[in-house]
Amino acid sequence: MKILFATSEAAPFIKTGGLGDVASALPKALAETPNTEVYVFLPYYKAIKDNPDFEIEYITNFTVPLSWRNVYAGLFRAVSKRKKLQYYFIDNEYYFYRDGCYGHYDDGERFAFYSKAILESLQYLDWYPDVIHANDWQTALVPVFLRAHYMNVEKYQPIRTLFTIHNMEYQGRFPDEFVDEVLGLPEDWKPTMHFDTCTNLMKAAIHTADRVSTVSRTYAFEIQDPYYAHGLHDVLRQHAYKLSGVVNGIDTEVFDPAADPLLYANFDASTLEKKAENKQFLQQRLGLAVRDVPMVAMITRLVGHKGVDLVQAVMDDLMWDDLQLVILGTGERQYEDMFRSYAANFPAKMSANILFDNTLAHQLYAGADLVLMPSKQEPCGLTQLIGMRYGTIPIVRETGGLFDTVPAYNIETGEGNGFTFKSYNAHDMLDAVRRAESLFHDKEHWTALQKSVMAYDSSWKRSVQEYWDIYHSLVD
Repeated sequence: MKILFATSEAAPFIKTGGLGDVASALPKALAETPNTEVYVFLPYYKAIKDNPDFEIEYITNFTVPLSWRNVYAGLFRAVSKRKKLQYYFIDNEYYFYRDGCYGHYDDGERFAFYSKAILESLQYLDWYPDVIHANDWQTALVPVFLRAHYMNVEKYQPIRTLFTIHNMEYQGRFPDEFVDEVLGLPEDWKPTMHFDTCTNLMKAAIHTADRVSTVSRTYAFEIQDPYYAHGLHDVLRQHAYKLSGVVNGIDTEVFDPAADPLLYANFDASTLEKKAENKQFLQQRLGLAVRDVPMVAMITRLVGHKGVDLVQAVMDDLMWDDLQLVILGTGERQYEDMFRSYAANFPAKMSANILFDNTLAHQLYAGADLVLMPSKQEPCGLTQLIGMRYGTIPIVRETGGLFDTVPAYNIETGEGNGFTFKSYNAHDMLDAVRRAESLFHDKEHWTALQKSVMAYDSSWKRSVQEYWDIYHSLVD
């Protein structure tokens, strides 16, 4: 089977969040299946083009018709010995030779061009996939353009599409004139593109894709509720017959405590004393007191829907407890300043690292005892999966993929992966933290829980099979 994976980011080339990890690990896992070819498409961003570590070759160039304009597109390919997994890059320096992937005034036009260029490039490669797997609003126009402009071309007609929603909050909303000025779609497509006073690219993809998926089973149900759907609940209910939830996995080669080159000391479930060495290293590096107390890590974007407002509400209580809190991430100024202030006042038990640091993230996964994820909504979450891989126990709110992957720990049976709370309430979260603190001092049960979560299968093995079931339902 031939699969085209369309994404706006993928590690190791470019990554700003969880999509970058998924778009790295999932195609790799798919390509390991016999009789499979996977082509991953990315914009040729400045950060990729200027990185000397990547060996990338020119293939060809062509023009992309986009409404009234014909736009240059270059097609490049990463040099690879693996024929079953190839990475292609769509080049246009006007659109992509900029700092940062997102947040530009013309993002709609940039990713409309990118989506159209992916489809145009197939005829120059003379390679036509069985399935195009598009991801989030940046590639939501791929199934739209395929249906609107390419169904009269014989080689495009068998292509089927899967659209995956990684986060409902970001839907690709633009003024209605965007359809004429940028997309150049026929008049009868305007109702498909329109939703709630504007053009909505995610809504259009849900309508036009052959199948729709999201990144956990619980989130697939949640997004049919107004609280989670950001307005699209009725659209998703209408198309529920083609909606599936597939829990994300992680790349267990990248995140492997026994071989991770970024750690102070490598370890596995049989050498947990080495995990304690990582903790001591972290305490020294971050200026924390070197003590055997629970270390709680938050590795996240510092924004409200990640539950940072809950943490803010009980910071005094947390600082009263005999624990250490380490923050890693950037986000809204109010939260950044709040954590900096507490770190200045409690330097022996609080460390605020307001930055993106991949090495420190890996060291936190390895050295911390607990990872806190009190999210208001979490489509899947990778942090809890990575934490468990390193024997770091998650504390989570029961939502989305957190509910699917972190069943509540039961000390009597030994079942469960972590500590949970249901209501979006700061003191319910605090209660979960304190339950975790209490178990930390019960070393027998604590060690047993660490070994149990390290044995949890967080790989893509099961999820890949679920995606194969979707692909085969389309092609068969």
